[in-house]
Amino acid sequence: MEQSGKYCISASRIDVWNALNDADVLRSCIDGAEVVDRIDESRFAAKITAKIGPVKAKFEADILMEDVVPPCSYVLNVSVKGGPAGFGQGRASVVLTEKDGGTVLTYEVQGNVGGKLAQIGSRLIVAAGRKFADGFFGKFSVRWS
Repeated sequence: MEQSGKYCISASRIDVWNALNDADVLRSCIDGAEVVDRIDESRFAAKITAKIGPVKAKFEADILMEDVVPPCSYVLNVSVKGGPAGFGQGRASVVLTEKDGGTVLTYEVQGNVGGKLAQIGSRLIVAAGRKFADGFFGKFSVRWS
């Protein structure tokens, strides 16, 4: 599964960077997030309830930030476990650029899933991923509207 997107945010790059690194902000923007904790400078842990096609489950995610260049970019390596629902692994590149007094956030994701999630089909997985990203960035962008 591959996905990419671009969002224009009406805030400075440093404000966007700080928000993307704030566990409370992330929890408030992630649909179904129960917990988002900052473990250390480069790692977050999250517990999320999500429905992907016919599969609804609680997922635990471990997120490792790598290649961090504040306040410009980082790479997220994500490992997700959903018990009987399955698992997922992915890598996301996030880049922030200043434009017209705001910030353009660009991301690219590569990932794969296994277990029941893999059985529901790639179209549903991609659609759920797009809905999840749009939901997150929609809520995230509203912070500065």
